[in-house]
Amino acid sequence: MEDVNRLIRQRIEKFELLKQESGVAHFPNTYRKDTDISAFIQTYGEKDADELKTIATLHRLAGRIMAVRKFGKASFIHFQDSTGKLQAFFEAALLGTDAYELFKKLDIGDIIGLWGTPVKTRTGELSVYVQRFELLTKSFRPLPEKWHGLKDVEIRYRQRYVDLVVSPEVKQTFLTRTRIITAMRHYMDSHSFVEVETPMMQSIPGGATAKPFSTHHNALDMDLYLRIAPELYLKRLIVGGFERVYEVNRNFRNEGIDTRHNPEFTMMEFYMAYADYVDLMAFTENMVASVAQEVLGKTAVTYQGIPLDFAPPWQRYTLKDATRKIGGVPAEVLEDADKARAFCKSREIETEGNELLGDLQLAIFEATTEDKLMGPVFITTYPAEVSPLSRRNNDDPNVVDRFELYIAGREIANAFSELNDPFDQRERFIEQVRKKEGPSEVDEDYLRALEYGMPPTAGEGIGIDRLVMLFTDSPSIRDVILFPLLRKGDAS
Repeated sequence: MEDVNRLIRQRIEKFELLKQESGVAHFPNTYRKDTDISAFIQTYGEKDADELKTIATLHRLAGRIMAVRKFGKASFIHFQDSTGKLQAFFEAALLGTDAYELFKKLDIGDIIGLWGTPVKTRTGELSVYVQRFELLTKSFRPLPEKWHGLKDVEIRYRQRYVDLVVSPEVKQTFLTRTRIITAMRHYMDSHSFVEVETPMMQSIPGGATAKPFSTHHNALDMDLYLRIAPELYLKRLIVGGFERVYEVNRNFRNEGIDTRHNPEFTMMEFYMAYADYVDLMAFTENMVASVAQEVLGKTAVTYQGIPLDFAPPWQRYTLKDATRKIGGVPAEVLEDADKARAFCKSREIETEGNELLGDLQLAIFEATTEDKLMGPVFITTYPAEVSPLSRRNNDDPNVVDRFELYIAGREIANAFSELNDPFDQRERFIEQVRKKEGPSEVDEDYLRALEYGMPPTAGEGIGIDRLVMLFTDSPSIRDVILFPLLRKGDAS
């Protein structure tokens, strides 16, 4: 740390001397570039050295210095902007002695503007031949040469601004994330969905089973919760006559942090009137395959060494069939509460105090089967006890019309035919409150909305962070969130 502080002091002193001796402007704000690096490369990259000698067009570029090579009266830098990296050639004979001496006082990390013409060096590398330059922003902290070691992984997340500068592959991950979300929006818009916004602060947290973050509104003197899901508000819109709605939404859950969970995360949640969960399986297959094709140019990817193909159709199992065939659990364990309870005890499977058969079935599935589902695979027919917002199946009221999508051993999406019976919904809300598995009170306004009548509807939530992990081969959710939640760290 002492070495870093020493370098910072040296750069501050150098900057003060530049201002005093060379009249360098103090953080100028008047520079305007007319060309990006990618456009410069596209225009001149294929031309040979002789062709470039005939081009006198002067371009104004700008970027951060990433490397410097000095050879007496001639020097080279590599600088980068948001579109790419390019070499620049500085020559004392063209710039003049004073300007060239000023150039030699610049540091890696400094942001400069430069005017120049295209040229190719003896090695054939496209460069900009600098005729004038300007220091735009001084970098007082030295850039790291590279990140290495477990400790530095934490620094990368904490100082993402540096990570993006020195690690092009990290920047590419987040550009891909943006393209994925854009492609998902395009797909939804092209299928007559309307994008909407719903409240992030709610008086009753609902739409999922999770512990919320709480806050307080002073003017209204009321407690509020950051939303754990937008579901109940989106379904209010279905009642109001919006037949297809979606929201790319930030959700907040006051729970654990690991490679798959961040307390603040992004989902796309959508609702389709006059459809059921089976319709959404086909819709989801086609959407994910379409997004993969648009963003990656293919539907087949490799995630952490696991080959995946998003091309439809995908596998489908009921929860009990998957637990038997993939998890290896005897069928009789899943049909009897006492046997299921004994199985959980013998395997030390946490049931969180829930002893109903449906609760035990889900606990057994998650412990024995979930991480073996490479998929893509839809798991259907969930117990009613663990699905408080799902419509009961017509043939078997003990289960609901629901699926979860699993890819690479993790849940990517959750969907169901929506419960639109206000009386059944009230009983399930009451049971949730009794079991303390959801909101602390019944959402009477949502029940009122259902009493006005919600058409047959199917709804789904897709975890965008986890989908981006799959598309970018990222092992941790922190790798695909620009600023993941971390413990308060050293600001030095």
